[in-house]
Amino acid sequence: MGIFDSVFGKKEKTVQEKNELPWIPLESLEQLEEIKEKSKERTQVIYKHSVTCGISSMVLKMFTGSYDMVTECDLYFLRIQDHRDISSAIAETFNVIHESPQLLIVKDGGVVFHTSHGAISNVDLKDYQ
Repeated sequence: MGIFDSVFGKKEKTVQEKNELPWIPLESLEQLEEIKEKSKERTQVIYKHSVTCGISSMVLKMFTGSYDMVTECDLYFLRIQDHRDISSAIAETFNVIHESPQLLIVKDGGVVFHTSHGAISNVDLKDYQ
C-alpha cells in the first residue's frame, strides 16, 4: 500500500493542509445577527454545505482550492444537516431561496450577492471587499 499512500493519501492530505481555510463554524441563530453587524465593517461570507451531497463536496474542494488567503472577509461554514434551523433562518433573514451548496456574501447588513452549485467556484471574493 505504500506506493498508493504516497500517490493518493499523503499527497492529497498535503494539498488539503495548504488550502485549509479559516472557517468559522455557523452553529447558532445568534450568529446571524453578529454576521449582519460585522458586515458593516468587514465582508462576511456564508457557505452552506450538505455533507451528503457529492456536488456540494466537489464545489467545496473547488472553492477551497481557488480561495486567495489575502481576501479580507470572515468565512462562516454551515453544515446543513446539523443546523437546518439556521439554514431556514438564513433564507428568511436575508430573503434568499435555500440551496446547497450555497454561497452568500453579506455587506452592510444584507446579502449583496449569492449563488449556488458550480457557480460558486467562479466567485472572486475580492470583488466584494
